Amino acid sequence: MSDNQAALAEETEIQFYDFHPEMSDFYSEIVEGLQAEPKKIPPKFFYDEIGSRLFEQICQLPEYYPTRTEQQILKDNADGIAKIIGEHHYIIEPGCGSCEKIKLLLETLKPDAYVPMDISKDFLQESAQAIANEYPWLDVHAACVDFTEPMDLPFCPEEARKLAFFPGSSIGNFEPTQAQIFLHHVLDMVGPGGGMLIGVDLKKDEYKLRNAYNDDAGVTADFNLNLLSRINTELDANFELDHFDHHAFYNADAGRIEMHLVSQKSQQISIGDHLISFETGETIHTESSYKYTIEEFQKLGSDAGFMSVHVWTDPKNLFSVHYFEVPDS
Repeated sequence: MSDNQAALAEETEIQFYDFHPEMSDFYSEIVEGLQAEPKKIPPKFFYDEIGSRLFEQICQLPEYYPTRTEQQILKDNADGIAKIIGEHHYIIEPGCGSCEKIKLLLETLKPDAYVPMDISKDFLQESAQAIANEYPWLDVHAACVDFTEPMDLPFCPEEARKLAFFPGSSIGNFEPTQAQIFLHHVLDMVGPGGGMLIGVDLKKDEYKLRNAYNDDAGVTADFNLNLLSRINTELDANFELDHFDHHAFYNADAGRIEMHLVSQKSQQISIGDHLISFETGETIHTESSYKYTIEEFQKLGSDAGFMSVHVWTDPKNLFSVHYFEVPDS
């Protein structure tokens, strides 16, 4: 048997559901965002296959504390988390990426099924298959979906206990009002008696925050600029990447990191039938990453209809993991 045949023989079957948004949606959102004042692009479009892999590199950078801090919280508290949450859920992970963090909880939570969700189809298939191969006892249902929209899970039994797992501080990418809407979508998805385990980056020293988004190796800059490369490839635009620079800073008044792409010259970009003009120094706002206090985020969850049950943090209070439940009535 060849190596390839052996690898195929060891693969555990997964169920895959392709609800990927149409290309027309990508086109219309990009054009709408670039015609806005100020210009902006939703951060969900970072995650094509190249962008997803670049983000995995970011998570390994010495400056980027959120990933390793959250992983340590989950690792140190896996038994305590399982004691509070219980076993035999359908665990649903929107924006699952490489599915690495769920591995810290699978053996203790013993879910009936795992439902990874992501907008990057090829990366999702690869990650979901890797999980199924490593945990052959686990029923895996992968859904390619824009999880910023209301989430329908037709393959999930109505009577199943549902737990949403949303690590990585991705909730910070939403404006607070949008975050509340998203949390309400999650609440509707998991239903009465369901729960949510969510990672939230905490407010802290501004210097540490700035460094996390301006790494010396330039990986975050490549991640940001890849957005323009993706638009060129998929929408036949003509961005010249060396005419834009990555810029990330902490907006203390808003309590958020902002990432921008800064035009280094006066220029015009064509996308389909549209011509987009840039002045020198004009920016595209590509991402916000809101930071919260524990109390601020508990209120956000409460306003969406959740009940706060428990919070875990690291010794330096850099990061938090919250567990919320939906009241039965």
